Amino acid sequence: MIVTRFAPSPTGYIHIGNVRSAIYPYLLAHGSHGKMILRIEDTDRARYVEGATELIEDTLKWLGLDWDEGPIVGGPSAPYFQSERQAIYHEWARRLIVEGRAYADPTPPEQIEEYRRQCNEQHIPFRYRDYRPENPPEWQPGLPLRLLTIPKEYSWHDEVMGDMHTGPEVLDDIILIKKDGFPTYNFAHIVDDAAMGVTHVMRGVEYLSSTPNYLALYEAFGLERPKLISLPHILAPQGNKKLGKRDGAKSVTEYRDDGVLPEAMLNYLACLGWNDGTEQEIYTKDELIHSFSVDRIQSSGARYDETKLYWYNGQWIRRIFTEQGVDALYERTTGFWPEVAENYDEEYRKKVLSIIYDRLKTLSDLRSMTEFFFMDPTINLDVIVKNKFLKKLSESEIENLLKITIQKLSSIEDWNSTRLQDVLNDLLTETGKKPAELFGLIRISVSFAPFSPALHLTLDVLGKERTLARLNAVARSI
Repeated sequence: MIVTRFAPSPTGYIHIGNVRSAIYPYLLAHGSHGKMILRIEDTDRARYVEGATELIEDTLKWLGLDWDEGPIVGGPSAPYFQSERQAIYHEWARRLIVEGRAYADPTPPEQIEEYRRQCNEQHIPFRYRDYRPENPPEWQPGLPLRLLTIPKEYSWHDEVMGDMHTGPEVLDDIILIKKDGFPTYNFAHIVDDAAMGVTHVMRGVEYLSSTPNYLALYEAFGLERPKLISLPHILAPQGNKKLGKRDGAKSVTEYRDDGVLPEAMLNYLACLGWNDGTEQEIYTKDELIHSFSVDRIQSSGARYDETKLYWYNGQWIRRIFTEQGVDALYERTTGFWPEVAENYDEEYRKKVLSIIYDRLKTLSDLRSMTEFFFMDPTINLDVIVKNKFLKKLSESEIENLLKITIQKLSSIEDWNSTRLQDVLNDLLTETGKKPAELFGLIRISVSFAPFSPALHLTLDVLGKERTLARLNAVARSI
């Protein structure tokens, strides 16, 4: 059975790059009826952020990435917080000491820095194994524990990067247990993966250079190597470096609060550096699970494109509406309407949503795009005067167009979108104006918004009384 893991550190919010490192292990495990473990690597207490673990859990749940073992759900390998596994690490560390593969390091940090300085002056690489203490003391609290490295060549296969090989020069006596008693990442993840039965290790490509030291630990413990899968970086929009916070690597919760749907976020990130060889772009979670395979992960970095993310989101908004109906989409819109919309009932808001959904990139667009449906807009005649189609018309022409429109719309008894479309078309014939001129004038007069849905649908939702009141108000202002 394939067992994967997602092992984040609770050092802050979980951003785009972090999340993709959870998506791929989830898809690989669930596509093979395996399991994914969530493990919290919280041994770096200096960088620990209160509440970050809950944020990680909340983000995974929102995306639908339910873990099979880990915090909350439990499992046979508990505990799943590294800070609670200290006794386990010390037990494994003593195994290395007994085998003569680990030693206590009494060297003061200042002396180590001096060794490093001397190497820099001589323009040679610093390796601590060249400065091992001759008679190290027995390991005890307060002393770091180091791996006693046996320099050698290593070869291995990375499932994404291919066959790899390094010489002995890259190996060193890495620290296993710090002086505070907590393990280093280099040691703890090897122990945890082995103890938890992880078969496939997915992590960022930045760990590739450290792999020989990991291999040395597998060998020292007599462990079978798991499948190693290096995930290329998600690159900044410019494509020249790894995406970071300065490049717009917002937290996933920021996107959620902006009205990005979890389906869209999952879809976009899964396809950012992976494809199944087809032209398909829109995938449900089940389709991703069925289609995902490691051999289709690209070996080069993938450039992050927020515009593309919003395109995916728009596609998913439309898909939910067309496949599940307005009620299903409306359930997602809580908290995204303009404040004034609270004065209207659900049925009216659903009518608004049903004519505007196909123009939304995010659900937060509802705030700016729909406000005129809930309150009369402020009349600003400059919007009419400066419109590229209407500025050609004289003031008297505009007055006359509004007069004719008001008369025509006032005569409608059965106010509905079909009847409105017919009357609007009749107005085009009667006035001899282009749609951009006549419809543009009506649209601006009832909304004063940069965007509105199809005019006949907009007027239908606004209703006869409100439509005529707004047209008359503009006519009186000219």
